[in-house]
Amino acid sequence: MEREGKSISRRMFLGGVGAAFAAPHIIPASAMGADGNTAPSERIHIGVVGTGGQAKGLTDNAIHHKNVRIVALCDVDKNRLAEAKGLVDGYYEDQACATHADYRELLARDDIDAVIVATPDHWHALVCVEAARRGKDIYCEKPLTWSLGEGQAVVKAVTENKRVFQVGSMQRSQREFKQACELVRNGYLGEIKHILVALPNGGHALWVDEFPAPPPELDWEFYVGPAEWTPFHPKRYHWDWRWWLSFGGGQMMDWIGHHGDIAHMAMGWDHTGPIEVEGALWEPTKERNNLYNGPEHYQFNLKYAGGTTMTVASAADMPDNFKACGELGTMFFGEKDTWVYVDRSGIKASDKQLLKTKFRENDFRFRKQRNHMTDFLDCIASREECIAPVNAGHRSASIGHLGKLACTLRSGFKWDPKEEVITDNPALNNMLTRVYRGDWSLEV
Repeated sequence: MEREGKSISRRMFLGGVGAAFAAPHIIPASAMGADGNTAPSERIHIGVVGTGGQAKGLTDNAIHHKNVRIVALCDVDKNRLAEAKGLVDGYYEDQACATHADYRELLARDDIDAVIVATPDHWHALVCVEAARRGKDIYCEKPLTWSLGEGQAVVKAVTENKRVFQVGSMQRSQREFKQACELVRNGYLGEIKHILVALPNGGHALWVDEFPAPPPELDWEFYVGPAEWTPFHPKRYHWDWRWWLSFGGGQMMDWIGHHGDIAHMAMGWDHTGPIEVEGALWEPTKERNNLYNGPEHYQFNLKYAGGTTMTVASAADMPDNFKACGELGTMFFGEKDTWVYVDRSGIKASDKQLLKTKFRENDFRFRKQRNHMTDFLDCIASREECIAPVNAGHRSASIGHLGKLACTLRSGFKWDPKEEVITDNPALNNMLTRVYRGDWSLEV
């Protein structure tokens, strides 16, 4: 890999692992990249855990980098695993990509430098903690974890093992989101008084009369893993697992790592959180439904040190001033009626001149890199912090976890963002993580 004109070997930039990596499988010349100049010893060898829809996009992004070789895949669905292997082998024009049904076998391999984790949410913590302990750098989809306590465990493992970590909050790498965050962070709106964060409405509902046996290609017992036991149904699998709260967190947790994360990115809150949390709305769908349990409408309010407040809610429950700008996104309100709104369609402001701001030489600016995967791979080489580091993913997911707790309790509480504990009702701290099923554990 080339960085500032100097060649950095794979073994040089993998410092801190504590043990030399064994030589990889023999890689044919066809896998050397279009120009044939990237030697196998300089490649980043990647394993992919979870091979579903999101994993396909991430794998396709990574595989087109000349300094990358996808060497192994893991999934509990044999059909999906075979499909993913076919795509990888087809790209490299060989049959070298290994497959595993157990993520622990993949992570035990010495020829893997980094992993892409694209499992359902309830598996993120176990896979990431094990990967960090095995000395792998990690790209993990958002939200970082299913529960707040799991997020603390992942941050601890990544920090102690000095791993490079990129959370899949890819909006952090996009130009308009960076621009909005730079305007806020550098004070062009003055002091931020309030933030609105709109996430998609829920409402996924389906009534089924029977729960069939899992298909033979699927290890459903392993799929459920540490979560509470859940009967199999094909509509509770693949993409739709996220509407079942034992596996995901509905639309709220699916998107808190995007628009809620942008709020934290703009305010510089990657190492902190709110001081007060209040649940306002948690309303299930009114349709007949026994397959999903995520809420259709939700809303919670946060207060941060310094006085800034934030409201996170389903899009239908946003105020009119937000709806006038868009449906989903993040809106910052500053002094003298200034505001900035940003979503995936672009950026808007109370004064169009704000969007023409010429940043000062000493203003804080984010890296210009706009490919989220490239940012991860560059940081593997440099050992710098990614644009969406592990602590950022944990803190932005935490507001969703805290909001869910406050909403389901129909109450509020005070939060110590440094110690990460509820202070005015300590008994609630036992609800910040889940009790794993069976023998699954985050302990060493």
